[in-house]
Formats: sequence, C-alpha cells, structure tokens
Amino acid sequence: MPSLPAAPRLAPTEETVRYSAPALDKGLDILEVLSRTAEGCTLKQLADALDRNTSQIFRMVVALHRRGYIQADANDRYTLTLKMFCLAHRQPPLKRMIQTALPLLNELAERARQSCHLAVYEQGCSVVIAQADGPDRWSFGLKTGSFMGLTDTSSGHILLAYQDETGRARMLRNHSKVEGELDMDPGHLLSLLADVRRAGHSLMPSKQIQGVTNIAFPVYGLNHKVVAAINVPYIARIDAAATPSIEDVRHIQADICARLSRNLGADEDA
Repeated sequence: MPSLPAAPRLAPTEETVRYSAPALDKGLDILEVLSRTAEGCTLKQLADALDRNTSQIFRMVVALHRRGYIQADANDRYTLTLKMFCLAHRQPPLKRMIQTALPLLNELAERARQSCHLAVYEQGCSVVIAQADGPDRWSFGLKTGSFMGLTDTSSGHILLAYQDETGRARMLRNHSKVEGELDMDPGHLLSLLADVRRAGHSLMPSKQIQGVTNIAFPVYGLNHKVVAAINVPYIARIDAAATPSIEDVRHIQADICARLSRNLGADEDA
C-alpha cells in the first residue's frame, strides 16, 4: 500500500492539551487514515500509518467495527462503511442543499446530455455531495462522497475563487492533497482564480482524465456567499449524434446554478 498523506493537524495549545481525549483522538486518526485509501488497510498497515504498534490500536479498531463505522473483508483489510456519510447527510443545511439540488442536477444532466455533480469544501478538499448521470447509454461522472483536489480542479477553483482573502488563505492553509493531485504554483493559482472571478465560471481541460473538459459554476446561498460548485465533466461526441456543445452546456449550467442559488436563498438579502 502506498504511503498515505498526513491529515492536517492543529498546533497543540495549553488548553487543547489540558482537555485532550487520547482514545477519541486515536479513533478519529483511524477513520482519517481509512478515508484516504480505497483498498483499505490491515491492522499492521493502520498501525504503521499512525506510527503506533498494533496493540495500541486493536481495541479501538474492534470498537469502530462493532459500532459499524468500519468493516473488514475476508483478508482482514479494514475499510470505511457508509455510516459516517449517512450521519453527515442528516445535518439539516447539507441535507436541504442536496434535496434542493437533485432535481436541478437531473434537469441539467438531461438537457446537457452529460453527467454533473455538486461539490462543497470539506477538510481541505472538494467533496462530491450529489451527482446525476447523463441520459445516454454511457457517461463519465464522479461518485458521491468522492474527494477531489482543491487546487487542480474546476470545482476547487470555484470554491477558492469566491472567498475573501482571509477565507481563501484558511482553505489553502488546511489544504490536504488527494491521491494524484498535482502541485500548483501559488502565483499561477491566484492568477487562475482571478480569471474565474472575471468569467463567472471555470472552463478548463481536466488535469485528471484526458479528453474531458470541466465546466464549473458557483452556487450561492444566504448573504450571497458561494456555498458549492456544480461541475460538468464534458465529453465531446465524435459520432453522428447531435448533442449540446460546450457553449450550449455553459448556458444551461448558468441557468441551473442561478435557479439553485435562488432556491437556497441567495436573493433573500438582495
């Protein structure tokens, strides 16, 4: 198993040390390690990733397994279950956003004849919280719950571009690279974000998949703050089928994002 990137850690203070909860920290560390690997970890691999021995984490792994947060396969490799994902989706603001967005994502996928997804900022990354497949017999899309790079994706650029300087600096300070994420020169990144703000959207070839053009627009919430991004990973047909062009999709997507923003209360303070 390749080495896993370390999760962001806050610098300890006198107060955090005073109120520390070592067992809870250990359990959260295990969940964070498993969240960064698709193939799972054996007990030994978990211990190595946490710089501990197996006896130090065994009881915590058993407890997490018993409570349904992790599962083990026939080879004793542990992976996350969907329990944490389900818990997160019970949170009223996120649940409302997903419920409000899904009909419009389905409309976008139908009109654009492309898959699409809704992404938000979470834990230094961009994460897909809802998606819709295109209506054709094949489509390209990202799975719900997938973590994406913050600095090398259209969704990440949207989420960064519309923050104030303090918010953007905080997001970049907490940036946690996902597998395969490319390094981005800070100056070049700031230039790209300025271009996104001027254009009102992001349009760029995918830096992960050849032949895909990502189109991303911001979604606004209360106080006209950007709360999410909708991305279409556009794939051009080269056969005789008549499908919307990138320009067509941009117009459709702008309409969908404006309507979703209104539904989320973006105009209430206008």
